[in-house]
Amino acid sequence: MDFRLTDDQRALQEGMRGLLTRLFGPEQLRAAVERGGTLDRELWRALGRAGLFALRLPEARGGVGLGLPEAVLLFEEAGRALLPGPLVATHIAAGIVPGAAEGTQIVTCATQLRSFLPHFAEADAALVLHGSSWRGRSPKDLPSAVPVRSMDPLTPVHRSSPGITKAPPHPQGTLLTAAEQLGSAARTTDMAVQYAKEREQFGQPIGGFQAVKHLCAQMLVRTEVARSAVYAAAVTEDFTEIAGAKLLADEAAVRNARDCLQVYGGMGFTWEADVHLHLKRAWLRAQMWLTAAEAEEVQAEALASAL
Repeated sequence: MDFRLTDDQRALQEGMRGLLTRLFGPEQLRAAVERGGTLDRELWRALGRAGLFALRLPEARGGVGLGLPEAVLLFEEAGRALLPGPLVATHIAAGIVPGAAEGTQIVTCATQLRSFLPHFAEADAALVLHGSSWRGRSPKDLPSAVPVRSMDPLTPVHRSSPGITKAPPHPQGTLLTAAEQLGSAARTTDMAVQYAKEREQFGQPIGGFQAVKHLCAQMLVRTEVARSAVYAAAVTEDFTEIAGAKLLADEAAVRNARDCLQVYGGMGFTWEADVHLHLKRAWLRAQMWLTAAEAEEVQAEALASAL
């Protein structure tokens, strides 16, 4: 089985990276932080026009007609850019909630963050599980939710009542969130390497010191191991492999952000640096769709059944 990207897939990923560089660069990221994570509706519509949400819908239904591997590539870029908002939920809602595919509707999910709803105040609809199928509902029709302080300044959350959070894991939601974690892990690796080349101590770049070299090398290894797992799970769509990919991507995103902070030293803990934003988002995503404990249970069950 060949997991190498095709020329079309590379062009798709590069196109998304270029789009996000124009639409959500450093200035827009900082503006979003100053707004407390409030979403830019025009940016959301631009993502819809770019096909992020309708990517896997058939062309006959107004979609792009691509598959899960291509969606993973685009969500990896979203994670790299720290793009805020319930991107995964809106992508899943395309074809279920009118306007989600076009980006004219913001859709959150009642099971995305267990007992918490991200961007609940801004959402036009929420995905909830009815029997074995997902349906869109108005947030006003859901049980009461109250705002709580979020660990991520770009992701406001509400605490919901327990009655709407019990649902089985969503494989596609889990994998696309893992792809976002992968993008974040890759970005913090790049940030650490770049800073290590520029920052000097004792008359030389800190990247010349063995301890810093080892940190950056470990970050790269975590990223590439997670990348292999995420890309493979996108091809097989096997839930056991998806759970394993989420575990590896969560670890890569969180540990790489921590190591990047260490490379940055005191500067990494300042509000001006973006490193802390990656760490806080990585912590939050680690609790989304499938937690580490749940992923470990999936892996354990698969191993037990293979004995």
